[in-house]
Amino acid sequence: MRGPPHTTLRRSGADPGLVACEVPASTDIAIIGGGLIGLSIAWRLARRGLDVTVFERGTIGQGASLAATGMLAAAAELEPGGEEHLPLALESQRLWPGFARELEADSGLGIDYRRDGVLLVALGREEVERLRFRHDMQRRAEVEAAWLGGAQCREREPGLRPSVVAGILCPADHQVDPPRVMAALRRSCLAAGAHLVEACEAEPELAGGRALGVSTPRGLCKAPIVIAAAGAWTRFQGLDIPVRPLKGQSLALRSRPETGTLARVVWTEQVHLAPKSDGTLLVGATMEERGFDDSVTAGGVYALLDGARRALPSIEEMPVEAIWSGFRPTSIDDAPILGETGIAGLLVATGHHRNGYLLAPVTAAAIEQLLVEDRITGPAASFGQARFTPCLEATS
Repeated sequence: MRGPPHTTLRRSGADPGLVACEVPASTDIAIIGGGLIGLSIAWRLARRGLDVTVFERGTIGQGASLAATGMLAAAAELEPGGEEHLPLALESQRLWPGFARELEADSGLGIDYRRDGVLLVALGREEVERLRFRHDMQRRAEVEAAWLGGAQCREREPGLRPSVVAGILCPADHQVDPPRVMAALRRSCLAAGAHLVEACEAEPELAGGRALGVSTPRGLCKAPIVIAAAGAWTRFQGLDIPVRPLKGQSLALRSRPETGTLARVVWTEQVHLAPKSDGTLLVGATMEERGFDDSVTAGGVYALLDGARRALPSIEEMPVEAIWSGFRPTSIDDAPILGETGIAGLLVATGHHRNGYLLAPVTAAAIEQLLVEDRITGPAASFGQARFTPCLEATS
């Protein structure tokens, strides 16, 4: 099932044969949040032999992590002002093939890691100038991006409308299937010895300026290290993390032999279309400042279908299989917040905006390095919470 539990979903990302455990009295590492980021960190740390316990307010492997389309699109996602985030995205993109191989090996499950690239298209002459501006920015950043004419776009994707007049092919941008990734992470965490606690609200237990563990309705779990990785819900008393929910509505269509589908992810100015190996075509996603309002709206669904139809007319014949909404964890600068919080023993990994899947490997590696080497190096070192201190002081 795909998406949050209030919707009709595509398929489950959980592994029903594996049962989560009760709250332990103590653990080496307590992670709050059993989504993509929390499980990625838990898997890497458990592989090191650490005793890791993950606390999830809902169901492990479900929730917001299944609301995504699974794009690993460092080049396609590049926008004005995002140049300083690009090294982190490229580093994580570099890590993804190894991350995927190890995840599939540990879990015995495939994650549908696809290397078909991402195609951005201009629908009509009025969009070409904006697409050309994006391509110029990509060239200055020296990412892989090839300019294509309309005929070249349709050669690669014959189902596109004749009104497609130009495109950019980003061959190094890949994709995975979120339900498969979440099922693999869940199984890999358990195989490595991690403990998973479901339907359990948890908050950092703080005293004397440090974290002592996590408090839950089922009791206290003592831990010298607590990692807050609860996505848009990473807001706890005593922990000032500038992250908010950014709502996104998406839907899944079922392709048929007579309708055909796409070979790769296609982006327009309105939507992105992501084909999956099970025959679904994902259409996403709106960007709405609505707090935690998870309603699926007529306006949101119309915008998605209209945007998809403008690029791929065959969607008119595709059954609608699922509609859902989710909440991107978005920080002040749309970039992740990684590492120390200023409270001893309390770390954070959140704020990944719409790039959670792309940034999962580099996030897990950064937190692992911080715990093993007491530091973060490389591009991830620039994404600590301390960068927000001047902004927070100015608004306090």
